[in-house]
Amino acid sequence: MELDKDNANPTILNPSDLPSRHRESAARKREDGGTGLFHDLIPQYNYLSDPFDHPVSASDSDDDSVEDIDEQEIYDLISSISDPEHPLSLGSLAVVNLPDIHILPPTSPYSSISTVLVEVTPTITHCSLATVIGLGVRVRLEQALPPRFRVDVRIKKGTHSTDEAVNKQLGDKERVAAALENGTLMGVLRKMLSTCE
Repeated sequence: MELDKDNANPTILNPSDLPSRHRESAARKREDGGTGLFHDLIPQYNYLSDPFDHPVSASDSDDDSVEDIDEQEIYDLISSISDPEHPLSLGSLAVVNLPDIHILPPTSPYSSISTVLVEVTPTITHCSLATVIGLGVRVRLEQALPPRFRVDVRIKKGTHSTDEAVNKQLGDKERVAAALENGTLMGVLRKMLSTCE
């Protein structure tokens, strides 16, 4: 039985046109003409020297430096989430867009908690699954980001007929917690997040 879809013919963007940092390092060229896809898996030492005697790189340091996370990285985390109605990603449907992602600094000088604000644009103004999509984005970010980030997912103002009501639901911690205890809803969310890398 085919489900009735709110938007049977959504606008679909070509995945190669979406902003991504993943393509930059996907196939680096080596001097010998190879692509180097597995280059990082091969140890960088010769067998005449001690493999454990190598200089410590900056990435190996044990200091408590905080790695910067930017809007592009947030977009890369959520753009591959699959839409609950269509076999396409939220990035391909332009439900999530890079200009609609903001990282807000801590509100107090005594706090280290930043806020990630994501504004979701439903494909149609009466999308019945807008809350589910927002919940999926929220769950993905809460699972992937370190605890120094607070996640705030909203429906972009003016893009949904009931955006204020949906935003109230998405912002209410008790309602979100109750929704995540619903087995049927969790099955939908697991299916949506199964396409994430």
